[in-house]
Amino acid sequence: MRKIIYIIRHGETDLNKLGIVQGRGMDTDLNEKGRAQANNFYRFYKDVPFDKIYTSTLKRTHQTVQKFIDNHIPWVQFPGLDELGWGVHEGQESTEKLRSDFHQITENWKAGKLHHKFERGESPLEVKERQLIVLEKLIEENDDENILICMHGRAMRLFLCLLTHKPLTEMDSFPHSNTCLYRLDFDGKDFHILEFNSTKHLE
Repeated sequence: MRKIIYIIRHGETDLNKLGIVQGRGMDTDLNEKGRAQANNFYRFYKDVPFDKIYTSTLKRTHQTVQKFIDNHIPWVQFPGLDELGWGVHEGQESTEKLRSDFHQITENWKAGKLHHKFERGESPLEVKERQLIVLEKLIEENDDENILICMHGRAMRLFLCLLTHKPLTEMDSFPHSNTCLYRLDFDGKDFHILEFNSTKHLE
């Protein structure tokens, strides 16, 4: 059955604004700008007849789509949509050492070392395993024609690779900003991107 999938990143939080590492272990609220982004997204897409809402278990995704949830659209939280865990670096401010560590690990991932992760964190391969559970729910035969998904930046890059059959090493080919949208068509077999990193609802 054909489906249209709307995937958005959550709105801005204070940690986003301050450049502080915010992964799976940081359950933060939207700030004023993030709430405005969420409101703009709602106003732009409120007439789409969404059949289902998927979010991560973290409240910044819930808050981003709260007005859709308030319209009594069925809502499911999936741990598989949580952000990648950055381990010991979560909550840390940006420093030269931190930026160097992040550059090194992302270069390792691009080189195919997808098992690499920070201490107490997650690797892209581990995130993929939990996202496969969400993918199974997404493509199952049902009457859900329009699905809204709200998740997180790095996790979204990995999920888009999974949906479009790209290797995870190409995750950085999917740019993102707060409340950006990727809209995809599922034809019953494959996903095709209809809108790429759209922010027209913020203009």
